[in-house]
Amino acid sequence: MELLVTPAGRIRCVYGDALDLRALGRLEIRRGSHVEPDGEGQWSADLAPVGGPVLGPFDRRSAALAAEVAWLRRHWLARPTAE
Repeated sequence: MELLVTPAGRIRCVYGDALDLRALGRLEIRRGSHVEPDGEGQWSADLAPVGGPVLGPFDRRSAALAAEVAWLRRHWLARPTAE
């Protein structure tokens, strides 16, 4: 699990269960995307909540989830924030 600590002391990450994040202080958890099936059983990852694209379609949900996490790490997690 990658944690990004901003100069203001805030921590950003792609949420996972690897760490108990409550130990770091008050949490603010927001949705980064929506991974959903379409009517034909294909999966997509809609990253609109963080200003990103729609990825997919993928044959498997696991592939959509992997693409979602890769995009969030590469584009959202590393993006500077206004603090």
